[in-house]
Formats: sequence, structure tokens, C-alpha cells
Amino acid sequence: MDQPAISEDALLDGRVHLLQPREGYRVAIDAVILAASVEAEENETVLDVGAGVGAASLCLAARVPNCRVVGVELQRELAALGSRNIQLNNMTGRVETIVADIARRMPPRLAPGTFHHVMTNPPHRAGDEGPSPPDQGKALANVESSADLAAWLNFCLIMLRSKGSLTVIHRADRLGEILGLLNGKAGAIVVFPLWPGEGRAAKRVLIRARKSVATPLKLAAGLVLHEENGDYTVAAEEILRHAAPLYI
Repeated sequence: MDQPAISEDALLDGRVHLLQPREGYRVAIDAVILAASVEAEENETVLDVGAGVGAASLCLAARVPNCRVVGVELQRELAALGSRNIQLNNMTGRVETIVADIARRMPPRLAPGTFHHVMTNPPHRAGDEGPSPPDQGKALANVESSADLAAWLNFCLIMLRSKGSLTVIHRADRLGEILGLLNGKAGAIVVFPLWPGEGRAAKRVLIRARKSVATPLKLAAGLVLHEENGDYTVAAEEILRHAAPLYI
């Protein structure tokens, strides 16, 4: 008998259960770290742009009681799994997923300028960075398609209310591009490197910005993820296993 195409996995040491495809794009620690870094409070609204199967949305909702999270996802199959994951984690009414291509139209159920926070893990590869992965779902998750990085970030800022926060996790080597795209549109920017280990170059960064705010950029010390033996550091374990917030 063929193995099912869907696996059930766990995040935050079992606080979140996650259905996701066995093949193609699989949730990594980026989603958990992104959710940990959003300074949402009870009764605030958060938009998760590029929500996939809902990993970041559910991790945030598990950490912050009574916040409301809306996920926007291009791939209908992933969004359908996201809706099943909401039910699986008893988050109905607090978390929802909407299918939409943000490059083509504004989702009719979303009002611009209304969210307290936007979090996003955009496709990390530009469309012209060589051949795409053969799996279509993985390609759409990893490679910019209808919305390039500029359009993606612009949509995120449009959805934010004034002084709301945008939190992005992305490749460290595209930091300059991101900062250029945010220039003049957002301020109070914090760059927070994610170091693979002591003395190793960061491959990922978190970027926090606030809409309609003009204050200088800050470079934070960042977070070291791994010890020399490959184990997660204590600080990383607190975030990845125990749902601790990540203050950036």
C-alpha cells in the first residue's frame, strides 16, 4: 500500500500538531523563530503572508492567548492543510487561512491598514536565480513567482496600520535589498542575525520595521542557534521547544 502523501508532525514540543506534505516543501525552524519574534499581545490582529500550512500562525496563536491570526497563502493545497491544522489544534475562530495571489488582487476579506502586526517568510530565491526545484509546490514556496520581493513587502506594508510592525525572516545575503525596499516606507528597523554557531556567518536574518515611523536602524546581537557539537543552544531550545518569545 502506498504511503499517505501527508504526514503529521509536531512543533513546540507537541504544543502544535501539523499536517504537511511528505514531499516538496517542509516546515523548517524559520517558521517557529518568526512566530516567536512577533510582539503580539492579546486581542491584537496578525497577518501571516505566505502562510503555507499555518506553522507560524499556529505557533504564534499557541504562545499568545486571544490574539487573532489570518494567513494568506497562494497554494490552494497548502491552504487546505492549513485549515485542517487549525481544526486539529482547536484554533477555529482565532486562526484562519485565505487563498489569494497577493500580486493580482487584494483579498476581499482583508482591509488594508487594519493589522497590528504582519509576519512573513517570503520565497527566499529571486525568480532569476537559476533553475527552480522540480517539485512545483516547493518551487512556489522557495522561488519568487507572481509577486517579487518588492511587491511582497509592499503588500505587507499596505495591510499594516500606522506604527504597526512588520517582521520578516529572510536570507542574510538579501538584507541590503530588503532595507532598500523598506527605505522611506518604514523605520525603527532592527536587524537581528541568526548565527548557525559561534564564529559562523549568518545565513538568516530577522528584520523588524514599523510603518510610518522614522527612527534609525539598529543592529542587534542576534541569536546563536547551535553549540559546537551541533545541539541547539539553550536560548534556541527555549524558543523552539518551549514557546519562549524572541525579543529583537
